[in-house]
Amino acid sequence: MVNRSIQNTQNNRAKIAIIGGGFGGIAIAIRLLQSNIQDFVILEKSSDFGGTWRENQYPGAACDVQSHMYSLSFAPKTDWSKRYAEAPEIFEYIQGLIKSHELETCTELNCEVQAIHYEEESCQWHLSLNHERMLSAQYVIFASGPLHVPQIPHIPGIEKFKGKIFHSSQWDHQFNLNDKKVASIGTGGSAIQYIPEIAPKVQKLYVMQRTAAWVIPRDERRYLPIEKKLFDRFDWFRKIHRARLYWSNESRVVPIVKPQVMKYAQKLAEAYIRHQVKDSATAEKLIPNYIMGCKRILVSNKYFRSFNLPHVDLVTDGILEITEDSIITKDGQKREIDCLIYGTGFITDPRIYLKSFSCTGLNNLELKDAWKDGAESYYGITTKGFPNLFQLLGPNTVLGHNSVIFMIESQVNYILQLIQLTEKTHSKAIVVKDEVQDRFNLDLQKNFQGTIWQSGCVSWYQQDDGKNFSLWPTYTWKYWLKTNKVNPADYLLLQPSQNHAA
Repeated sequence: MVNRSIQNTQNNRAKIAIIGGGFGGIAIAIRLLQSNIQDFVILEKSSDFGGTWRENQYPGAACDVQSHMYSLSFAPKTDWSKRYAEAPEIFEYIQGLIKSHELETCTELNCEVQAIHYEEESCQWHLSLNHERMLSAQYVIFASGPLHVPQIPHIPGIEKFKGKIFHSSQWDHQFNLNDKKVASIGTGGSAIQYIPEIAPKVQKLYVMQRTAAWVIPRDERRYLPIEKKLFDRFDWFRKIHRARLYWSNESRVVPIVKPQVMKYAQKLAEAYIRHQVKDSATAEKLIPNYIMGCKRILVSNKYFRSFNLPHVDLVTDGILEITEDSIITKDGQKREIDCLIYGTGFITDPRIYLKSFSCTGLNNLELKDAWKDGAESYYGITTKGFPNLFQLLGPNTVLGHNSVIFMIESQVNYILQLIQLTEKTHSKAIVVKDEVQDRFNLDLQKNFQGTIWQSGCVSWYQQDDGKNFSLWPTYTWKYWLKTNKVNPADYLLLQPSQNHAA
């Protein structure tokens, strides 16, 4: 493939600019190539591809979605080693996609997009890049993902601490945890994976728990050699396996949208905790006080057993302050530590993690201002007032039960159709109608009513006023049906200097 996109960026132009080199950016790039569209560039702020799986290389990092569902249907991997792949294998899969599709030739690494501005006169986006560079593109695709800015809580006295501090997504593999006294803050998806890995090595481990998490076991078995051969030789066999996993995952929506069903699963989860944890008092502290599914349900076969080790303590008192060598809780107890690990996840509200990023659309409307009352879009892909700006895993398209790769593929297909519609009609830009987006979001929020997600607990799915801006509230097959074919009547097609239909 000719390095046309790199040449174009050197000439300060490209037809399509893709921001982010994670799963989303890679998926849309491959589908563009398969559609014989080569005039695009991937702009990746880091020194390598991979997104989440480049950053999260902490001990025990793994996906909580089955391997065959956490891979692209149009670029499958047949030799996954186990049912739930670990981070190194997923990262290796991503690197394989880069090489097999020669995506290095249409990517600029270490290239951070600092601001973008839409020019109505030309229907072009102007991107401000690092090193004082500019790039113009007709279409911009946000593929940066919602989980890439670490959530670092402010703890009084943290600046005094003389030990080691790092976030799970910035794991310091050079720091030797053997025989160290460690405090881990947080009990989310990352923490429940690395805690069982570091617990046997450290001298002392304090698990600082603010809110208990529902953690259920999973089938960790490895794929047999004969299974991998069948997946490779017979594509129909792989597709049947993938379909079975998909519908199994999809069935998890039932107890979420019908909370009365969840109470039975919750009883089993409680029994699992009590069976895994020998100390009954500790087990009780590990049982959440909210209905299962209200927050993200986590999966691990090892997490609860970590608390059976004599040197692992569960601490549920709030943190008061940090000193030079200790962590002090609100009950006045002082615990000496050598290392502090933030297992506190990521900032998920785009109004916060985009606060230093300027994105202006029609009439100089800032995206932050458009989303001041909460992030909203049309199927998480297009946003009113922002022509030719598309997003992957945008508002209300993250999942709590199935693979986001399925959502990404649906969005990629939809974006391709939008571009093709614009080109076919000889227009220069396309934007969703205001009333279409508004009606969609009213209906979407109604779908949350009566679900577990609106049962009263606070989660990262919600903004401060309780509005759920993250999740798709129902079955993913419904999302696929709605996005499988673009309805041209939902959009305005624009020409230069026009804010109305062409």
